[in-house]
Amino acid sequence: MMKNFLFKITLILFCFFMTILCGTTHAQSEEERSLLELYYKDKDLVVTPTRHPKPISQVSENMTIITAEDIERMNAHTVAEVLNRVTGVFVNFSQDFGAPSLIYVQGSEQHHVLVLVDGIPWNFLNSGSAEINTIPIGIIDRIEVIKGPASSTWGSSLGGVVNIITKRAGNTTMPTGTVHASYGEEDTQDYRAEVSGSGGPVGYYLYTGYQSSDGLRPSRDFDNNSLYSKFHIPLSRDMSIGLSMGCSGPEIGFGDFPSEDISSRGDVRTSFGALSFDTSLTRDINFNMSFYAFQQEFVQMNHALGLGIVGETGELYLDNEYDEETVGARCKFTWEQGIHTTVLGVDFDRGELDQTNTAGTYLQSLGAPETTRTHPDIKRWAFYVNDTITWHRWSIIPGIRYDYDSVTGSFVSPSVGITYKLGKDSIVRSSVARGFTAPPLSFTSGRGLFFDENPNLEPEKIWSFQTGMESGIFRHVWLKATVFRHEVEDTIVVELSEEESLSSNYIFINGGETRRHGIELEAETVPYHNVTFGAGFAYVDLDPSNENGSEEIYEYNVYLRYNDKKSFSAELYGHFIWWDLDESLNAEYDDFIWDFNLNKRVYNTEMTKTELFFTIHNIFNGLQYLYEENKNPERWMELGIRFHF
Repeated sequence: MMKNFLFKITLILFCFFMTILCGTTHAQSEEERSLLELYYKDKDLVVTPTRHPKPISQVSENMTIITAEDIERMNAHTVAEVLNRVTGVFVNFSQDFGAPSLIYVQGSEQHHVLVLVDGIPWNFLNSGSAEINTIPIGIIDRIEVIKGPASSTWGSSLGGVVNIITKRAGNTTMPTGTVHASYGEEDTQDYRAEVSGSGGPVGYYLYTGYQSSDGLRPSRDFDNNSLYSKFHIPLSRDMSIGLSMGCSGPEIGFGDFPSEDISSRGDVRTSFGALSFDTSLTRDINFNMSFYAFQQEFVQMNHALGLGIVGETGELYLDNEYDEETVGARCKFTWEQGIHTTVLGVDFDRGELDQTNTAGTYLQSLGAPETTRTHPDIKRWAFYVNDTITWHRWSIIPGIRYDYDSVTGSFVSPSVGITYKLGKDSIVRSSVARGFTAPPLSFTSGRGLFFDENPNLEPEKIWSFQTGMESGIFRHVWLKATVFRHEVEDTIVVELSEEESLSSNYIFINGGETRRHGIELEAETVPYHNVTFGAGFAYVDLDPSNENGSEEIYEYNVYLRYNDKKSFSAELYGHFIWWDLDESLNAEYDDFIWDFNLNKRVYNTEMTKTELFFTIHNIFNGLQYLYEENKNPERWMELGIRFHF
């Protein structure tokens, strides 16, 4: 009752605020109007909705964009920290330095969200979720987040898409770049260096990074090295080749869990390479072809703490090893003429998973085999076409995609969206989409510890309806509001595959229908004496409740920012999530987590810029964790320097 009351009060206050603003609207100054238009520029191009750059005014999906400048202002170290600030995205992570995370969008499950890096799928074949601490934060040019299914463009993405777009190769003979270094409590370090430029006709971008921490909570250390490179090779005025490659290798201490008498560690090894070819076939038709190879290896090691439950100190409890390799090809034609921008493409992927589970003596006594090995694979191909039809103030975006994979068969994903410009600074969006998420390989083909495979498992399916409005017409504020309804069929749940006993196994099955509906509200003021206030609110109602007992989840984002536009900026940012979990989990999430950032430019020349930054994390020692033995860090501080040249 209290949560419903809070939601209703929030809506009433928002409507009251809108009424006051409408009543006080008058002619804006040029400065105010230009500041409001920062949120809505017709020249801002996005690629994720249709896989071809187009103005954001022609995007019908509920979308958020985070730029490299935003990330730098946050002093963020991981993608999880950045996504944690996106209204409608719920991130489950300990908030420790480099901590693993799970991403939920508008109440979805983590395996419903497709993560891409320059179009390369980053999700594990094994679990369907994505580990984003393997993506170096320093290589990111922007992040485009679609909240809701994008299956008519990307295939398996029932919950949404997070597309991470990396920085471009340079085009100047004089190199430019950045050197970044920060140091904080518990020997927490983050060092990065990047450089871009061109050598003759070839453009390049090179990056290296190192992060480490002794752990802001006991036994939660982190260590990671990463490398990335990108090259652009023009063959003629209308033809070019692109090449990118990178690797990352986090070593993570997940922590000690006394209630289970285990200590857990993990290693992740990620490497990828991509080759692309672009050309203009005619004045109106462009062609792109790309190939990629992506490999992930994840090893989780669990050993006894020696508390008398599972064995002597250091004794093996369970080791899990997942070695995955995916290769793929993309082919795309784009036709632009008159009111049409049509994209037609084909995708092909092949993935292989080597999965090994090794059980210790204690688990063997419960009926687990000493070693379980599986080697499933999957082949996928798809055909898609979409069009953006612009006519006066209207944009109509139909799309359809056919997906086939060797495990679950075929699926057709249609969608249609529409946008209408109410004026220069306002737009209304609406979309209807059919989407799906294919079950992870471990659910269908990879028998695991105490789990049986289910080769008859079907994809989860969704009908999604969203509508919203974004406006800068009011005197001092930019506003965005979205309502959504997601109807999911064939949801995947877990049940016992035989009568309950010590040797019983579980199995994943399609368990019926769920419904998720809710609202997102966002607002930000124009600067007043260089001060900006912003807030966001997202609410999701779940019917029935999810496996953790959540019937509704909601979050608040609040920030106060000062920027003198010359040499100094500061930001106070607060974040709150209500997870509505079952009380048996002993979770705590009644507090806002407040962070404070300072950035000061200390030295400038015509060619260089040097900044100092200072961050206090969790200023008031707030508690926001989902498991009692995985608490978030208390207040900690760090200091850093950035040198741009």
